Amino acid sequence: MFKVMFLCTGNSCRSQMAEGIAKKLGAGLIESFSAGLVPTGINRYAVKVMKKIGIDISGQQSKPINENLLRQMDTIITLCGNAELLCPATPPEIKHIHWPIDDPAKTVGSEEEILKEFTRTRDEIKGKIEKFLMEAINAHNNS
Repeated sequence: MFKVMFLCTGNSCRSQMAEGIAKKLGAGLIESFSAGLVPTGINRYAVKVMKKIGIDISGQQSKPINENLLRQMDTIITLCGNAELLCPATPPEIKHIHWPIDDPAKTVGSEEEILKEFTRTRDEIKGKIEKFLMEAINAHNNS
């Protein structure tokens, strides 16, 4: 099974959503993980917008980067600039991808405006994961 880790600063929303989406869409193909540079707990808005698409991430944990686990990955995907810059050095055989996705937790406004931004972020991550999975399937079929 292919292993992928999603990294973010707080491991509270973007990387948590990515882990949940990848687990659902990549079931049987990939094993997904997430971690953060400074874990802060799972954002309640991330949980709420994920439930709207049938994915429950409320049981996931916000956790720090585990370098031993990190070195077992096939691919590491950073979702913010801090994670890309500060990610521990990994062996060259581990593919590193960066998806610069704005942090929805920084949104200021009404509950509706915040949920709209979290939904936009969720959908952006979902689209990137769908493309990533298609590329992984195609690479596997061509090898």
